[in-house]
Amino acid sequence: MCVHVRIVGCGLIGTSIGLALSRSGFRVSLSDPSPTSQAIARDMGAGEIDVTDAPEVVVVAAPPDVVVSVVRAELDRWPGAVVTDVASMKQQVLDELRSAGADLSRYVGSHPMAGRERSGAVAARADLFEGRTWVICPTQDDDPGAVAAVRTVAEATGAATTTMDAAEHDHAVAAVSHVPQIAASLVAVRLRELSDEAIGLSGQGIRDVTRIAESDPMLWTQILAGNAAAVAPVLDALLDDLGRVRQAVTDLAAGNEDGARQVLARVIADGQLGHARIPGKHGSAPTTYATLVVVVPDRPGELGRLFNDIGAAGVNMEDLRLEHGQGAPVGLAEVSVLPSVAERLRDELTAKGWSVHE
Repeated sequence: MCVHVRIVGCGLIGTSIGLALSRSGFRVSLSDPSPTSQAIARDMGAGEIDVTDAPEVVVVAAPPDVVVSVVRAELDRWPGAVVTDVASMKQQVLDELRSAGADLSRYVGSHPMAGRERSGAVAARADLFEGRTWVICPTQDDDPGAVAAVRTVAEATGAATTTMDAAEHDHAVAAVSHVPQIAASLVAVRLRELSDEAIGLSGQGIRDVTRIAESDPMLWTQILAGNAAAVAPVLDALLDDLGRVRQAVTDLAAGNEDGARQVLARVIADGQLGHARIPGKHGSAPTTYATLVVVVPDRPGELGRLFNDIGAAGVNMEDLRLEHGQGAPVGLAEVSVLPSVAERLRDELTAKGWSVHE
């Protein structure tokens, strides 16, 4: 029998879940306080609306500041359903549900580690979760069948599931998601007062660092407030490191070089070690790729031609970055591939007239 999943909240995450589950053969019903968001999600193919029969699983994708009340309402309304939420903080939700006397045997907190800078149903994608991690946070109160049901739903979206304690999850995402958002936003703030000439010097580095600074301020205020206890110690450690860097730079500016360069070198070296631990493609072990820089003329169709030529060479791109200097007649495509195929790809692209650099 087709499993019926009810999704409450038709924003980016809820609509993307609906699209993925509908594609996988689940029956999906949609609910959102906004009739417009609900209708957009339906029209995109994420599910049905105005469904009254009981679901087997409810996925609450409501904003963080109302997620507890919505989970409680869904548990009460559907006494036979398993309810999960996808909020990015788990301990606070669990504590408030327990304090409210909710039926925790049917509640399983979870969190898909996926998203976009854009928000709303119109930004949803059916492949948003493919190859991404979906954290499931069971408790001693959970029925094993409830945990299995949530895992089935998560894996049907293409995600790879992992299990963590709620508190462990919150400390992890504070370091890998929440503080990076703060850091990106703080760096982007420094750009506000720069002249147009200075901004024109922006390269790939500043784009990489500030990419997530486009995120929704209201959503992130709720996330940071909900996980404040886990975020605070990470910020404290970051401030300690930043203080050492500031002192080293201040000493250098004053002509006092005693030990200052070593501090800066250590920070960069330690950053390399941390970066090397980030999982590679599809959550695999970290992989070192070879990068080819291809000069792409600024003309319609040139980037498409490059992709076709890479495909014709039988090479899979592992990553791609584009950089375009202000006023330059060309762009630079940084194509990352497995080291074993880099030389062959370089030769084949060169033979087809591309200017390629390593």
